[in-house]
Amino acid sequence: MKTDKERKFENIVKKHKTTIYTVCYMFSKDNEQVQDLFQEVLIRIWQGIDSFDNKANIKTWIYRISLNTCISLQRKKRKKTLPLDMDINIFEDDDEDSKQIRTLYDRINLLQPFDKAIVLLWLENQSYEDISLIMGISVKNVSVRLLRIKEKLKTISND
Repeated sequence: MKTDKERKFENIVKKHKTTIYTVCYMFSKDNEQVQDLFQEVLIRIWQGIDSFDNKANIKTWIYRISLNTCISLQRKKRKKTLPLDMDINIFEDDDEDSKQIRTLYDRINLLQPFDKAIVLLWLENQSYEDISLIMGISVKNVSVRLLRIKEKLKTISND
């Protein structure tokens, strides 16, 4: 017999696994690392499930845990290892749209983790209000940061 906590956790994972995976994938293209990040996010959700009070939107809470977990693990990892080169191509098409998307994501991957998280949320069509709640900054700060990030992305070299 499952406990209420187990049922709640199972429902959250079923409903929000795509969101969690998307965030994890944004922070690593290596399948093993993505799975490790995903598992770490699930652990943190499990640990925090009792403290979730339903005052905030559950998706906002999931994004916040996912992003905070990925950002903190990426910072720790950066101190320990060098990035791995991947042999797989996540974009199978060689059409112009795919090339532009690939260029955009290559540039996004050069951003600092906090800025990368903001762009991810923006690309996921989250409102500025939701981004501010998830990231713990003001709506005005979201607006200013996105403007600066967009300008930075335009100036990053295509090399």
